[in-house]
Amino acid sequence: MTPKRRVLTLGSGLAAVAALSVATGPHAQTPAPDQPQPGYWEYTTSVMGVRDTEQKCVRPSEIHRFFNGLSTRRWQCTYPVREVGGGNSRFEGTCQDRRGRTVNVRLNGPYASESFRFNGGAQLARGTPYIPASITARRISAQCPADAEYF
Repeated sequence: MTPKRRVLTLGSGLAAVAALSVATGPHAQTPAPDQPQPGYWEYTTSVMGVRDTEQKCVRPSEIHRFFNGLSTRRWQCTYPVREVGGGNSRFEGTCQDRRGRTVNVRLNGPYASESFRFNGGAQLARGTPYIPASITARRISAQCPADAEYF
């Protein structure tokens, strides 16, 4: 796969990284009031100027998966470095697709109960520079519309 194609694919995959998070634990069902809450969310990923915006309904049972280094159909992500507290977060880890391709990911930024913004980058190959990337998300409403796509 060409580097340009990997970047475009990574842009979609960074929505997975959008799910970085702020959970109090993997088995917790209710997030703390200052942490992202369930509801109808819109999030935009940007990698080298390529932007992708999605809207998803996040159920209470999914909130920690959504914000805790989520995995999607394309990317399985793990974040061994996860510092979350006081409205700020920092994540470092890797995401791997079904074909075994791996990218390193670094993101950090502020979060609140209804929004977050993470800036950082993705490294497509060992020894190469990180490509600038960002994720901006906001909760549109506490309730999801009837025709909403679920996370």
